[in-house]
Amino acid sequence: MKYNLLFILSLFLYTSISAQTITGTVSNENSTPLPGVNILNKSTNSGTQTDFDGKYSIKAEKGDLLTFSFIGYKTKEVKVKDKKVINVSLEPDNVSLNEEVVAVSETIRIRGTSSLQTGYGYNNRTNTEAYKERNENIFKSVKTAPLSTFSIDVDRASYSNIRRMINNGQEIPKGAVKIEEMINYFNYDYAGPKDEQPFAIHTEVAKSPWNQQTKIAKIALQGKNIPTEDIPASNLTFLLDVSGSMNSPNKLPLLKSSFKILVNQLREEDRVAIVVYAGAAGVVLESTPGSEKIKILEAINNLNAGGSTAGGEGIQLAYKIAKENFIEGGNNRVILATDGDFNIGSSSDSAMKELIEEKRESGVFLTALGFGMGNYKDSKLESLAQAGNGNHAYIDGMQESRRVLGTEFGGTLHTIAKDVKIQVEFNPAKIQAYRLIGYENRLLNAEDFNDDEKDAGELGSGHTVTALYELIPVGVESVYLKEIDSLKYTNTELKNNSGELFTVKFRYKDPEGAKSKLITKTVADTEKDFEEASTDFKFAAAVALYGMKLTDSEFVKNHNTGLILDLAEKGRGEDKEGYRAEFTRLVKIEVN
Repeated sequence: MKYNLLFILSLFLYTSISAQTITGTVSNENSTPLPGVNILNKSTNSGTQTDFDGKYSIKAEKGDLLTFSFIGYKTKEVKVKDKKVINVSLEPDNVSLNEEVVAVSETIRIRGTSSLQTGYGYNNRTNTEAYKERNENIFKSVKTAPLSTFSIDVDRASYSNIRRMINNGQEIPKGAVKIEEMINYFNYDYAGPKDEQPFAIHTEVAKSPWNQQTKIAKIALQGKNIPTEDIPASNLTFLLDVSGSMNSPNKLPLLKSSFKILVNQLREEDRVAIVVYAGAAGVVLESTPGSEKIKILEAINNLNAGGSTAGGEGIQLAYKIAKENFIEGGNNRVILATDGDFNIGSSSDSAMKELIEEKRESGVFLTALGFGMGNYKDSKLESLAQAGNGNHAYIDGMQESRRVLGTEFGGTLHTIAKDVKIQVEFNPAKIQAYRLIGYENRLLNAEDFNDDEKDAGELGSGHTVTALYELIPVGVESVYLKEIDSLKYTNTELKNNSGELFTVKFRYKDPEGAKSKLITKTVADTEKDFEEASTDFKFAAAVALYGMKLTDSEFVKNHNTGLILDLAEKGRGEDKEGYRAEFTRLVKIEVN
């Protein structure tokens, strides 16, 4: 017995002494660091992940086998030898990059009846991703258009989608760049509301960092942060695309891993049903309480891809299930996960939008999650989210899954204000012209602001919304300001010398309300240099300027990467989760 104890002790001491810390960086073939790569020591069954700069650290000893795996890349195994630094380059998985999908058979259970769905094989090497055309907002004269009206947008899909393209060395289509979604991807240190309002309002004005003749105005909202335990019970219906186009590593496998994160957040009072669609739509899990996580996870694990895409039929069935299990006063939501490649039944953007608009009257909200590359249909998912009183995110890896469905679970699923609209009236004594940066697909007519029948954006628990305007002050000559003739029947010479720069008005409804509420705030003029601007303002400006660089904006004469990096560094702040540092890394990458 003494010998055995001495042997075990000596073995422990040997292992402790022989074990060493292995460090390194994981990148792709273009030497771009890959964040979120899974690293497993097969000998000890311990693991870790790379950070935002692709760096890792793991305990191992000579002879141990390390595996490096990442969605969309081939898994690589490396045997530990004498080196303490092991840098790894991962090769893209050609199947996922070229969308070479083979026919797969899939069995789904439709209301207790077994039905075999046969997949369709295809080999599509052409990039068929679809994005809405976006015409950049121009400067508008305050004399002829004193009101600027738009719907808020908390979607963040554009930024994570662009991140995926940059990390893969792809060219970025201009339609994929939505500056408002890029700005709103990041969290800002805005104070929350101190009264009964669902959000707090923050404004700031300073001279533009990229044009000394103009000013930049920031209008921001900070949603009230509702603790998870105080969020009403959720009735969730997962609507999952299991068609043939989802049969690649960064689609259905990533989807399944992502939804497991959400399931682990469920409480006993929450409920989940799962609807899938391929050649037909079916129920694979009836509404199940959150306490039965194993049952829900088993249903997700059993999903396989194959078949064409009956998206319209799936949506009809998902809303039907959600309505059957409706919780009064609760969070009733359909969560759609797909690459957006609908090809059976209602498939056009307009047809799908009309279908969702009809369903949103039921009180069921919609979240649309996009996956994959090559045939990703951003335009369709954006339309569905806007029409369905919901939000839209693009999942490019487990890092984003953890953020959307893990750490920000409450904000993603719990709406605190709906149909939120903003209308800004500019003082003609102070401002000649203005342009809203981004939000091109969220513009509203002036009369829509007071129309409670007009749909607008939703704000979730803890969500922030930031909008930037570029302003041309009175008396400044600008090449961007086009001359118009004086108006004959309208007095445009009225002056308001109150010192107010603009008045901003907000309209919103309670989540279950039908009548909107109004909040008004006036903003005074200021001559503050941008160096004096807040940290958050500087970072938001850096992101906006980068978006304008990607779209070759006509309103920035010199697309200066140095200025973007300078603003981003000055606006980095505490950056506890490293997202702002990651942005700086992306800006530094040259995209050919």
